[in-house]
Amino acid sequence: MHSHSSKVSVIGAGAVGASMAYAMLIRESAREVVLYDVNESKVTAEVLDLAHGTQFTGSSSISGGADISATANSDVVVITAGAKQNPGQTRLELAGVNFEILKSLLPDLLRHSPDAIFVLVTNPCDVLATAAQKLTGLPANRIFSSGTVLDSSRLRWLLAEKFDVSTANIHANIIGEHGDSEFALWSQATVGNTPLLEWKLADGGTLTREALDEIAYSVKTAAYKVIEGKGATNFAIGLSGARIVEAILNDEHAILPISSVLTDYHGISGIAMSVPTLVTRQGASRTIDIAMEPHEQALFEASASAIRSSLESLAL
Repeated sequence: MHSHSSKVSVIGAGAVGASMAYAMLIRESAREVVLYDVNESKVTAEVLDLAHGTQFTGSSSISGGADISATANSDVVVITAGAKQNPGQTRLELAGVNFEILKSLLPDLLRHSPDAIFVLVTNPCDVLATAAQKLTGLPANRIFSSGTVLDSSRLRWLLAEKFDVSTANIHANIIGEHGDSEFALWSQATVGNTPLLEWKLADGGTLTREALDEIAYSVKTAAYKVIEGKGATNFAIGLSGARIVEAILNDEHAILPISSVLTDYHGISGIAMSVPTLVTRQGASRTIDIAMEPHEQALFEASASAIRSSLESLAL
């Protein structure tokens, strides 16, 4: 249930923004959901379509349009605005154009909601979270991205199918860049209380390293598969965004693999990457230290350099 008088603004009424607004209404993530977009006819239509269903969404309301002042005094601002990923395009290739969009949006949004927590869902989300934190000067807890929350959910779903165990009992995270250099932190994963690497399958065997690599690869390429078939990924990211917003508004102290600018986390500083993070009313209130095996540490560092090189191309 939503906290009283909570207000969330979703910036961008494309497939992701509209799905996120829909997910937040249905889950009653916030009392008031606002949808904003520069495309007036599109955003007006989306708001109308969503509003027509509010008889069935408890006390959550939806409003918005092409006037940015509708976002004023938001508790949380979720930014989904940006060019979308086309078939065959990597997330990092979107950096330049989406950085420009962000640069024009952030000052206005911040002026209207000076105390808000900002969650970025636009790709490449780690690069943009790093850039946005630099642009605004906000502390890292107040401006971060959805990171690998969705990737980790994809991973849990695949493992749940494989093991025939509820996703709630599978604790496994994808960390690093939300993109091609992300990886599953297998050494710390568990099924119930059993280390995942020791989990016995129905036939008495355990998962081979190859089988695990295959699962991690499916997670990494899941978005490409969905984009190829339907042009965008929107439902699962919409739900992931709603989940993050709830953790903030309800001061949940939930641990989620979001991406905020790190300070000496496993040797990495000054860039945003996904690691397990405590999410509270303060936003990304602190990163949770986790053990990594040497090869995982190497993958983590490789992920950091992929993000760094993309930031250099933006001259940041």
